[in-house]
Amino acid sequence: MNNYDAVVVGAGPTGLACGIELKQRGVRAVLIDKGCVVNSIYHYPTNMSFFTTPELLEIGGLPMTSIGEKPTRTEALKYYRRVADYYGLDIRQYEMVLKITGGDGNFIVHTEDRNGCVGRYAAKKIILATGYYDRPNLLDVPGEDLPKVIHYYKEAHPYYNHDVAVVGAKNSAAIAALELHWTGARVTLVHRGGGISGSVKYWIKPNIENRIKSGEIKAYFHSTVQEITVDSILLATPGGEVRLKNDFLFAMTGYRPDLEFLSALGIVLEPATLRPRTDPETLESDRPGIYLAGVIVAGMHTNEIFIENGRFHGRKIAEAIAAALH
Repeated sequence: MNNYDAVVVGAGPTGLACGIELKQRGVRAVLIDKGCVVNSIYHYPTNMSFFTTPELLEIGGLPMTSIGEKPTRTEALKYYRRVADYYGLDIRQYEMVLKITGGDGNFIVHTEDRNGCVGRYAAKKIILATGYYDRPNLLDVPGEDLPKVIHYYKEAHPYYNHDVAVVGAKNSAAIAALELHWTGARVTLVHRGGGISGSVKYWIKPNIENRIKSGEIKAYFHSTVQEITVDSILLATPGGEVRLKNDFLFAMTGYRPDLEFLSALGIVLEPATLRPRTDPETLESDRPGIYLAGVIVAGMHTNEIFIENGRFHGRKIAEAIAAALH
């Protein structure tokens, strides 16, 4: 069994920032992720650009550069790989944390890698930086488990000349619908609300609304998917049930943190917001020795914390851990 001062669960930008801050304070740490380094960013659309500037994605004091005003997914992946290499972070990829036993000063982290090999790590402190992008919000309708249902939009080309439905009306749904339309798919957008979300970026919103107004993209508002079959979907609309021919369905319905995992660790969630209780100064949870970093601090309010502000959690936590250990 490997022994560490701290185990960081998650190797996204926030997890990397935690690892860097710990290393700079002489705290021996390992980062464990069930996917690859910055796994969430890897799963972003292939040609995506961030809605922010490079300096707001920087961690560890290393500058990030981009060709355009806003960095692309590819540039971000390259940057975070460079950061991990520069600081020589100990990262275990494709290894799932199954459970954490023990207590403050003597935790045991139980894992299983992609080959089915089990692992155990002893640690004095634990940092959870697991994000939320790996757990999509489900439609909870018959047929959602069919291979044609996709919760992560990557690129449009494979869906050329197919009947495609996009569920949702925020940024990811609007971008997917537009790119699919431009690539030659026959696109239908379905949303339970009355129109495209007001939070959609200002240069995207009029574009998708104009495509809907012209009839190039069909839209059903105040509507929900009731059933998914291999070649169709059934909608509940204000005018009654409608069955549409369908080859692929993109459920762009958002994502959520793994709150069940937090609860299993004995971390109390506030009933109204599902926010975990944390010390605002140290981000230690009410289970001693376990700290929370990044978007999971916000519970279900995932729009409050992004890379831009979550990256600063590492310093708070590292300072607290270093003080406790030394």
